Amino acid sequence: MTDEQIIAFLDRVRSWPQEDQEELVECERDIEAHRAGVYVLNEEERAAIEEAQRGGVVLEEEMEAFWKSIGVL
Repeated sequence: MTDEQIIAFLDRVRSWPQEDQEELVECERDIEAHRAGVYVLNEEERAAIEEAQRGGVVLEEEMEAFWKSIGVL
């Protein structure tokens, strides 16, 4: 993409509904994480994991192993 194309795209994004802009930010976060080799949980994923922890769906040791596998611990 040229600089002009990027600027035109960003100008169009400004007219999008807030929900669509937030989805674009999530996509950007995913791309950046992929390029860095690190996966970053979004709020929905983190909430689901925390709910599972509270509900006893998984063992504490399994959660610790999960967090270590994604580099949080």
